[in-house]
Amino acid sequence: MEDEQSRAAAGIALDWHAAGEGDGRGDGAPCWAHVRVRNSGKLGAMTVAMWLQLREVFERIAQQPQLRCVLVTGEDGAFCAGGDISEYAQFRFEPQSLAHFHEQQVWGGLGAMLACEVPLIAAIDGPCMGAGLEIASCCDLRIATARSQFGAPIARLGFPMAPRELALVGRAVGDALARRMLLAAQVLPAQALHEAGFVAQLLPEQEFEAAAQQWVQRLLALAPQAARMHKRSLRTLADAGQQQALAALLPGAYDYAPSAEHREGIAAFLAKRKPQF
Repeated sequence: MEDEQSRAAAGIALDWHAAGEGDGRGDGAPCWAHVRVRNSGKLGAMTVAMWLQLREVFERIAQQPQLRCVLVTGEDGAFCAGGDISEYAQFRFEPQSLAHFHEQQVWGGLGAMLACEVPLIAAIDGPCMGAGLEIASCCDLRIATARSQFGAPIARLGFPMAPRELALVGRAVGDALARRMLLAAQVLPAQALHEAGFVAQLLPEQEFEAAAQQWVQRLLALAPQAARMHKRSLRTLADAGQQQALAALLPGAYDYAPSAEHREGIAAFLAKRKPQF
């Protein structure tokens, strides 16, 4: 059953679906949630407001004890093409505002996804870049259409991936692919991500929606307590050993904010010209 607010609002939409009869919210019936990344005309690019909405949506999801799984998708032939670069000049060129963006706004949304205690399925169709790759990396299972593309070509924009986000993506896609995406700014086909294990199933477009529903139904039939216990254990194991590394990286991680190449990369993108580094 669709959440009434999600029909009208752009950004991060939340729909509830019952596993059986009823709407699955408050009557004790098992349910699942559909989270959609929406930014019409911008291939689902994440705005600051959308990062805040992502956190709010997953905090709402966490309050539903009968929830069994969450399906995360984009809309209109795109999963999420990255961040909305038109906003970047407002906060990227000063270390404090840049740190607030990554550590509070972006990580607030991603952290809420990672804290979710039920399985998350990312159904990816089209561009899955930067912010989209990070959102997909928060999910437990990923399927994709063959036409989908993956990457984080931010080296063309003159800035690095934030430490927490890099740790997340590197763990999910693997070191070798992460280096190709970040150091060489390569955009990779879905087949490469499937071969690396990041994408569990690669599908033609005409089979994509049905396959996503099959994954949902598969998870709905499994033991919910076991799923939640597995998620807690996996989260604990993934976090082990990372805190020391982050403590070493975070001080000074955003000192590059006012640098000339950072400004040049973003200015060149907005002006649709090649950057001069």
